[in-house]
Amino acid sequence: MEVVRLLDIRNLYVSIGDKQVLKDVNLRVGSGETHALFGPNGTGKTTLLNAIMGLPRYEVDSGSILFKGQDITRMSMDQRARLGIGMAFQRPPAIRGLKLKDLIKIINPGADGGRILKQMDFENFANRDVNRGFSGGEVKRSEMVQLLAQQPDFTMLDEPDSGVDLENIKLIGEAIDILTQKDTRPSARIKSGIIITHFGHILDYMKTDRAHVMLGGSVVCSGDPKEILEQIKANGYEGCVACMCPAK
Repeated sequence: MEVVRLLDIRNLYVSIGDKQVLKDVNLRVGSGETHALFGPNGTGKTTLLNAIMGLPRYEVDSGSILFKGQDITRMSMDQRARLGIGMAFQRPPAIRGLKLKDLIKIINPGADGGRILKQMDFENFANRDVNRGFSGGEVKRSEMVQLLAQQPDFTMLDEPDSGVDLENIKLIGEAIDILTQKDTRPSARIKSGIIITHFGHILDYMKTDRAHVMLGGSVVCSGDPKEILEQIKANGYEGCVACMCPAK
């Protein structure tokens, strides 16, 4: 069965100010697939996700981003969100004066906020200002609550396992599997996702189909997530690329 491309990035170059960060990025995520993105700090992983989401300071110099077959390269963030793209940020802001339960209603008036909060063991935070005074793990769970309310077709997560203890990682991994429909049979899955992980801890608690390594602003290697992670641990990023993608 042919896999339908939900996200299709073609020859993408992106700059922040005067610095070009992404260089000729090509990446395709099929419907029902979850991909992991590895790479050292400063190599462009977060820039890629922010460019897909359409944050204004990330300027697309050339190339294209297609979602559901539609060119979204010049669309605004809200247009992309309405099409079904959602993102959990690495360092989301605290929002004074906005309760988490009210944000859930803003995101999706039809969402069952009580069920979502219970699912993430987050009921005690319903009446607290969003992310204000939250620990690292609590901020990550707050982001997952918001995504579960949104129910995007394509979920992006920027290091959801960073600074999180094992108990929270398990909850977050389970939520990601729900968002990407890993709790349903493969043929019925239509939602997809991409996750940045630095150490790979989260992969023990969620299912991934493919992984990519970024170096110098480009995707330089793709393959099985666990194999790539093992190579990174054994040989570092440069060694992983040399081993997994030998020169022809």
